[in-house]
Amino acid sequence: MNSHAETIARIRKDLGERLVIMGHHYQSDSVIRHVDLKGDSLELARKVESVKAEHIVFCGVYFMGESAALLARQGQKVYLPEEDANCVMSQMAPAARVDKVLRHLAGSGRTVVPLTYVNSSVGVKAVCGKHGGSVCTSANAETMMRWAMERGDAVLFIPDKNLGRNTANRLGIPESAWHMLNIRQDGDAVDTDAAARARLLLWPGLCAIHARFNLRQIETARQEHPGVRVVVHPECAPEVVAASDAAGSTSFIINYVREAPEGSAVAIGTEINLVERLAQEYRGRKTVVPLLESACSHMASVTEEKLAITLQDVANGTAEEVRAPIGFADHARLALTRMLEACA
Repeated sequence: MNSHAETIARIRKDLGERLVIMGHHYQSDSVIRHVDLKGDSLELARKVESVKAEHIVFCGVYFMGESAALLARQGQKVYLPEEDANCVMSQMAPAARVDKVLRHLAGSGRTVVPLTYVNSSVGVKAVCGKHGGSVCTSANAETMMRWAMERGDAVLFIPDKNLGRNTANRLGIPESAWHMLNIRQDGDAVDTDAAARARLLLWPGLCAIHARFNLRQIETARQEHPGVRVVVHPECAPEVVAASDAAGSTSFIINYVREAPEGSAVAIGTEINLVERLAQEYRGRKTVVPLLESACSHMASVTEEKLAITLQDVANGTAEEVRAPIGFADHARLALTRMLEACA
């Protein structure tokens, strides 16, 4: 055991039930081995409500820590081992621009219900809450898009165009009913006439990690591993999802590999940490390979050393808490709560 692992083990023992460490599946093995609760975004959001510990250390990118802080009980404190662990996709949808676009769209007299992917800032979640909308994850996107469709004339899906399109395909919403927004000129370039004819309005954002997967990689996997099953994350492009055998959240992918027959091969299109962990878990029983070694540098910025330092600060009472910006918390919490209630 290295010195960082020893520090983590000691502090966990000292704090006991006062401390819970949570972590996303995309964290490295050196971090995830110290986690008490792991999961995808939906699982972790649900688990926050059941946590009784005073201190929650969240190993993931910043929007996950923000969501945990919004859902935490009074008196609980949430910390991030790396406060600068960002998300490129979430930065593609600045809250002020989302709000401005929604106000433009409201000018047509239609009710446009915003639905933001959990991979967004607390500011965007607050804007959605204020405009009657909610939040979704890759695991419950279909449920939440139905929820939003039932409450207005159209849905604005933010910020991942791929998850939005893949979810629409699953729900049978035809492409003729979609419209990709032009958000340039600080939102003033939106074609309100075209938007007024659409049922699904798409924000033009994407995940840089999942945008790397393509049809050629699937073809190569099928050639190299005859009979291979291909499963990808729904943040991949629609043509990649269509060419795969299955698509779903990280928890879905984990279950897909678990349920695959012994001796089978599974090619996975998602962040490499999870793929390598599954490959190790099933080594000798199933062949698990990545379509491409696509890594998230922001997830990787959370390290075992930073976790140890954060725990030391928690123990010393000097750790900096995650706090929602003033003015955002109530509406953002409302948006998250609507999701949890709809998916109860």
